[in-house]
Amino acid sequence: MFNFGEATLNIVFMSTAEFGELIDREHDFLHQLAMKLTKRHDDAQDLIQDTYFKALKNKDKFATGTNLKGWLYTIMKNTFINNYRRKKQQNTFVDETESQFFLNSKEASRTTLTDANVDNDYIMEQINSIEPHYTEAFFMHYEGYKYEEIAEHFNIPLGTVKSRIFLARKKMMEKLADQRH
Repeated sequence: MFNFGEATLNIVFMSTAEFGELIDREHDFLHQLAMKLTKRHDDAQDLIQDTYFKALKNKDKFATGTNLKGWLYTIMKNTFINNYRRKKQQNTFVDETESQFFLNSKEASRTTLTDANVDNDYIMEQINSIEPHYTEAFFMHYEGYKYEEIAEHFNIPLGTVKSRIFLARKKMMEKLADQRH
């Protein structure tokens, strides 16, 4: 036990095996969360394994007596987000057919993956009716520009960029409400 003024910290040292048993007790919780995040059993299992690995690797950063579930939740959520960002940056879609073709996402998302029942002219007319300073920032973000790059391009504050993108999405959703299913 260490005394730091008013705060007292109780550190209990445990082996990696003991810590592994402790976190394994939360398997059901982690499995439920992983399924909620990934929607696929295999991906959920991978996410759980990554979470266990990172938890064991960083066991010295866990403060005994704090919320273990919360700590594991944070590790899993951050791992999921980082994996999602990594996959998004790869700019590829995997065709789940037997041949497993890789498609360029920018071309695929704009041409082959569009819904045939959508009236593209109507959609573009609605989008073009939104004030350009909103849609210009939105489309730059859609093209992959970072908020900071957009702010620099238009010479506006970062918060204004975020606001314009948010409002562009909101206005598009309002104008295209009749097209949503």
